[in-house]
Amino acid sequence: MKIGELARRTGVGIDTVRYYEQQGLMRPASRLPSGYRLFDDQDVSRLHFIRRAKALGFTLVEIRELLALSDNRDDDMATLKATAQEKLRDVEQRMLELARVRDGLRSLVDACPGHGALDRCPILNALAEDGA
Repeated sequence: MKIGELARRTGVGIDTVRYYEQQGLMRPASRLPSGYRLFDDQDVSRLHFIRRAKALGFTLVEIRELLALSDNRDDDMATLKATAQEKLRDVEQRMLELARVRDGLRSLVDACPGHGALDRCPILNALAEDGA
């Protein structure tokens, strides 16, 4: 199949397919004499893998590592589990940080009456405080 069909089947843009190919996430496609790239069902599966990994928060570097691990199906799964555990720890840490940000913003929004002079706005005053 040509790149347009691959893009349609996977929900990935043509430019994204090319980018993944340049980044080494996709194997270089074979080409017709006309220069058109040819892809197969393995490429469809690989792109689905990449999309699912991105949806779980993995970076392209991490996805490249996951793909390398998945290409060695005879290896032990301990490395893959450790990689997923590290990503889970990272996500949980980011969630804690976002909860702190949410709570801080909620406090500022709750403290602001929403009317009156800006020089008395608790949101602006909190942002302008010099308390590094």
